[in-house]
Amino acid sequence: IGGNGTAVTEFVLLGFSGYGSLWGPLFWGVLLVYLVTLLGNLLIILLTLADAALHVPMYFFLRHFSGLEILYTMTVVPRMLADLLSSCPTILRASCFTQMYFFSLFGITECGLFTAMAYDRYAAICRPLHYSTLLNPGACVCLVGACYLMGIITSTTYSILVFTLPFHCLASASTFWGEVGNLVITVAFILTPFSLIIVSCACILVTILGVATSQGRRKVFSTCSSHLFVVMLFFGTGIVAYMRLGAGSSQTRDQILALFYAVVTPMFNPFVYTLRNKKVTGAMRRLVKKYLWSP
Repeated sequence: IGGNGTAVTEFVLLGFSGYGSLWGPLFWGVLLVYLVTLLGNLLIILLTLADAALHVPMYFFLRHFSGLEILYTMTVVPRMLADLLSSCPTILRASCFTQMYFFSLFGITECGLFTAMAYDRYAAICRPLHYSTLLNPGACVCLVGACYLMGIITSTTYSILVFTLPFHCLASASTFWGEVGNLVITVAFILTPFSLIIVSCACILVTILGVATSQGRRKVFSTCSSHLFVVMLFFGTGIVAYMRLGAGSSQTRDQILALFYAVVTPMFNPFVYTLRNKKVTGAMRRLVKKYLWSP
């Protein structure tokens, strides 16, 4: 909000204002998905901390990933719910900067963490004799730290670049540099990690095919299928969302993509990594038996 030549201090959020009577179902749907995401990821964090059988690199990365999913959705969903209840939602420029910074920080850190998790599976399956050396506790901490550092540097640079643009007018330069920023993020922090993950999956597939028995192949494949599903969902929606935003696509399609990417996708993580994982479900049973069914 501001006239020509004045600094913009506040933005009017159009969001889903054009959906009329659908705001009610949309509000309750988003709230339900948000609660499921929070509770599911909190459960994963609790299980991986409480059960000694899950104190291994794979679940160390998963614990950090679940924490990031909670923080990632917290930067977007509470504000979205509040805006759905408002007749004319607005956001201060400083608040918008803060939200963009942390959304980028947690999202980019997740991209790096996905790559670290893929490397963990590659080392466990393709180089089992060296696994304890490659993924020792110090190496795991360094990998996670590198992911956070990458997120901090990139989100800081991108947020400063975007918020130094002239928001008081719809200049073509603003649109151009915004699209350049989206392209850089897509290539450097979505396509590149995704490519590394695909390479690791290809190496794992070759190793799986070399396993002598079908039972052994199924066991090895089951350890990677859950991670691969979440990776395809996260990176697939992310690539489509960032490549289409500002590229002449329809506003409705962009809104649906953004909603799915920021709200719905994080909900799948708890289901995939708990219901399809025998070690996690076993830890859940032991935890319930210890604290709820103990005499």
